[in-house]
Amino acid sequence: MRSYMKKRIKESGHSGKGQVRVNTAGCLDRCDLGPVIVIYPKGIWYTYLDEEDIDEIIESLLSGGRPVQRLLITD
Repeated sequence: MRSYMKKRIKESGHSGKGQVRVNTAGCLDRCDLGPVIVIYPKGIWYTYLDEEDIDEIIESLLSGGRPVQRLLITD
């Protein structure tokens, strides 16, 4: 899924220096919640199931829209 997300960000024209970076990390102490994405600098935490979820997260991020509520991880 990381490769898919990197590809989609690149296709959107938002990759490169000073833009969106997709990086690999460990489970970030939330392994029990499944796969995790963190959007910085806002610190928005997501989980996801499939490419459609990734697309929805990317669209929300790039449009400056509201977080995708159904995928949010909250404490």
